[in-house]
Amino acid sequence: MTRLLHAWTGGDESALAELTEHVYAQLHRMAHRQMRNERCADTLQTTALVNEAYLRLVDAATVQWRDRAQFFALAAQLMRRILVDAARTRAAHKRGGNIAFADLDAAAAISDQPEPSMVALDDALSAFARIAPRQAKVVELRYFGGLTEDEVAAALDTSPRTVRRDWDLAKAWLTRELGQA
Repeated sequence: MTRLLHAWTGGDESALAELTEHVYAQLHRMAHRQMRNERCADTLQTTALVNEAYLRLVDAATVQWRDRAQFFALAAQLMRRILVDAARTRAAHKRGGNIAFADLDAAAAISDQPEPSMVALDDALSAFARIAPRQAKVVELRYFGGLTEDEVAAALDTSPRTVRRDWDLAKAWLTRELGQA
């Protein structure tokens, strides 16, 4: 996959077609995981989320692709933005409503419970990123990207143990913040 990313960056359009075959299934699994956590899955379908994220990825012509982990990290970030934008749009129509607690452990293990607090989580995660950017990136990659500790470690060029500590710190901070909301 890294070879294909480099070839595509170099202008090889056939590499993009081959890359699409390799990544589409993984992107769909990431999107499906996120859509299972969405209350209003009827307004944004899994395939639509994959397609929107993929279109934004292939439009990112200026990105110098390093490896698979970086590709999926960017995909996770794009899916987060798409889902948060959709949640904000729904919230703008509703004008209010209760913000529910987001269980990060359950989300990381693919929860069957809907997570209606996407906007609250995004706001808390954005605030956390100003304080602890690396730890916020770990949450983004694990929660929105569905990456494992090892994959997050590779994407952030750190150790799995550091990722685990960052994850624990982020969960504690976000739990406190979302509990106050």
